[in-house]
Amino acid sequence: VRSRAGVFDVSHMGQIEVTGPGARAYLGCTLTNDIERLHPGTGQYTLLCREDGGTIDDLIVYQLDADRYLIICNASNVAPVHDWITGRAPDGADVADRSDEYAMLAVQGPAWEAAVAPLGNGAAASALAYFDIAVIPLAGVDCLVARTGYTGEPGVEIMCPSEGAAAIWDAMQSGPHAPAPAGLAARDTLRMEMGYPLYGQELSLERTPIEAGLKWACNLDADFTGADVMRSQVAEGTPERLCIFVLTEPGIPRSGCTVVSGDETIGEVTSGTLSPTLDIGIGMAYVPVDVAAPGNALQIDIRGKRKLAETRRRPLVDTSPRRSD
Repeated sequence: VRSRAGVFDVSHMGQIEVTGPGARAYLGCTLTNDIERLHPGTGQYTLLCREDGGTIDDLIVYQLDADRYLIICNASNVAPVHDWITGRAPDGADVADRSDEYAMLAVQGPAWEAAVAPLGNGAAASALAYFDIAVIPLAGVDCLVARTGYTGEPGVEIMCPSEGAAAIWDAMQSGPHAPAPAGLAARDTLRMEMGYPLYGQELSLERTPIEAGLKWACNLDADFTGADVMRSQVAEGTPERLCIFVLTEPGIPRSGCTVVSGDETIGEVTSGTLSPTLDIGIGMAYVPVDVAAPGNALQIDIRGKRKLAETRRRPLVDTSPRRSD
């Protein structure tokens, strides 16, 4: 994925549709980002939170038509997201779980365009700007094609009727630039190299987007659910903040490892791995705010052995030369 292209079967992701004349106003006071910036054919990263600011899920919401929105949520949160949005929906905003109707393939990497060329209509997919979405026929199947992904690399996510996924997969694999089939372990190392949070690891009901460093995805001028708490956190600060770190000596940090400074435990690793790109141990952790800033020294306790580490800026891997977005 970093050097060429890979394809992920991410059909486990959830798809929830919100439609009707009241959909836009309802999502505007429910999701954290500024939905007024959307127009048909565009999407944005956003979050769904409780009144106390706790994160129910992080999402992508696309505006498909004037009164039709598609929310992509994490597989483990389809029911909580659907129930939360349905339970508060006003008249004029209809909510439907479409997850069983969609398959989803993510083609990611600098050579993604060559990988999808055998599907036809490659020019239409290439013309999409970052976070754009459009209906494009691929391999004879009408698909929703979005210029999004979870790896930091350029690429597309292809949503199609479940019965059409095999034709799309087979057509890509038969091409001269077939993308390498990639699994969720690869997806996890790629997103960690970028510093992207994962629900259940960095994001949870106990953490707000502000603590997770996602203020940029929160329109704090609006009155969405949880906004008052987040505005207070921005004004007053939070005790902890999510950081990304690298080990400066051999070792592989894992979720649950303690972060120590001197004789004091100051945090816990939320995600950790050996970076295939950098060939060093990397991870993320919630630590005191003054420690979370880039350039601070840490120690990670890995099975009773303390390993030296340093906080860094995100991303750890610079993919900007490979992107045209």
